[in-house]
Parts: sequence; structure tokens; C-alpha cells
Amino acid sequence: MLFICAHPEIDPAVRTPLMLQSVLGLDAARIASAFVVKPATMGQRLTRAKSKLKSDDIKFDLPGKDEWPERLDAVLEAIYAAYGSGWDDVAGVDPRRKGLAEEAIFMGRLIVQFMPGEPEVLGLMALTLHCEARRHARRDEAGGYVPITEQDHSRWSITMIEEAEHCLRAAAQGNRIGRFQLEAAIQSVHAQRAWTGRTEWEEIALLYEGLVGIAPTIGAIVGRAAAVAEARGAEIGMALLEEVPVEAVKSYQPYWALSAHLFKRMQRFEEARTSYSRSIGLCMDPSIRAFLEKQADEC
Repeated sequence: MLFICAHPEIDPAVRTPLMLQSVLGLDAARIASAFVVKPATMGQRLTRAKSKLKSDDIKFDLPGKDEWPERLDAVLEAIYAAYGSGWDDVAGVDPRRKGLAEEAIFMGRLIVQFMPGEPEVLGLMALTLHCEARRHARRDEAGGYVPITEQDHSRWSITMIEEAEHCLRAAAQGNRIGRFQLEAAIQSVHAQRAWTGRTEWEEIALLYEGLVGIAPTIGAIVGRAAAVAEARGAEIGMALLEEVPVEAVKSYQPYWALSAHLFKRMQRFEEARTSYSRSIGLCMDPSIRAFLEKQADEC
């Protein structure tokens, strides 16, 4: 069904949102959050796309294998967005996202079976497995949010990490680097802390440079700033963050959370409090909001 929704006559900008709604049942608000746009804007895009499909009378036939490669990017993007939506629900309290991460991993495994030689398919599989390996360490015994730098790595799933590493090595044999392979490589460096006891932030920063070079998404740009701040100092990380147009991130919660963290490290407490306020206001998860409120209080 995902490959059917990736029909070439559908506007590329709306293919992934259409899959998320038609196949996975996400509402416009959740899809809008994944694409950092207003829910009303996403709702309008989906409505226009559906109207156009009806008026153009496009036939949704199952594509042949020769058509899969041209539709693959949109399918992988949908699985990635679906996993991200499920992953964002740290507390597991949103019924709209229940089981979504597991469903995304299941679909990823199916794509690997059908297209085992595609590096980006393997890269996405490695990425989701690396993230899923840390799921139980993201909350403490009281249900509080725990950032990756403070997680107890003994609670990570070594089995999932090893499977992710196997997928990443197989992807590298294709000699076609891509976005999901780089994102998986970043998570792989984080995972090495389970053996070394430390995080190689400079290596992560360099991988983010490569990621921003081929896929300059807001998430990648903010992630690069965070890694650079850890590797080279808060001031350098903040300089990268300040290059992002505020209009592009006014509703992107991770930007404001990182901004607050860096201002706090630089002892610019008034600016930190302002950013914490924006971040808390945009946060929908109670456990993450409580974590941010505690950080803000320390200012």
C-alpha cells in the first residue's frame, strides 16, 4: 500500500503525508508536527491532494518491481516519520501513537526482505533498531525523562544494537551513502558508549556535517549544533544554531530546548529562561516538560 501511495503523479511534497494518513492512520496534527508545519496547513495540503486525485482519476495499481526504486524514497520517508511519531511518545500515553514505532520497524523489515541490496533500506533499519534499543532507558523508575547522555547503558538492548550494526555494515557494502545510513552511523557512535563508557562527540559532529550536506533538514541542523557544542564548546554550537532563521524553527521544540541548554551552559540565564519557556510551551510530553521545567528552575 505504501508503494501504491508513492504514485509518481502525486505531488512529491504530499506523498509521505498521504501515506501516513491513508496507511498508518495518523491525523493531520501529528503529521504536521513531523513536518514542522501548522496542522491547518497540513490539513489543507492533504485535502487538496485528495481532491486532485479524484479529479485526475489516478488508478492505484500495485507497481511492478521495476517501479519500486523510483518510489522508494517516499516509502522510506513515511516509515521514518511513522517511527519518529511513535518514538516521540516517551510516556506511551497517546492512544493515536500506540504501537506505531513497532509497526514502523515491522514495515522496515518487510522492505529489507523485498529489497535486501538497497543501502538506504538497510540504513533506515539500522537507525530504527539503534533508537529502539534505548527505549527502556529513556525513563527512570518514576517515569521521568532521561536524556541520552544520562541514560544507564546497561538498560540498552545489546541484541538490537548488534542487529543494527549488522544492517549498517551490510549497507556500507553498497557504496552508496545516504541520509539514513548517516543517521544510523550517528546512533552507532552513541551505542559504542555501552562498551567504551564514553561518547565520541567529535565523530558525531563530523557525521552530522555529512548529513547536513546531503539532507539539510531542520532536525539535522539542530543535531549538528548540539554535537558541535559537545565537541567544541557551547559558543561554537550556538553560533551554528543562530544561523537558522527563527521563522523556520518557531514551532520546532528541540531547537528551543537546545538553545536553552546552550544559553545555560554559557551562563546567559535570562536568555536561557526565555528559551526554556518557549520549549516548555511547545512540549506535549509531560515527562519531558517536567525535565525542562527542572532545568529552567536551575537558571
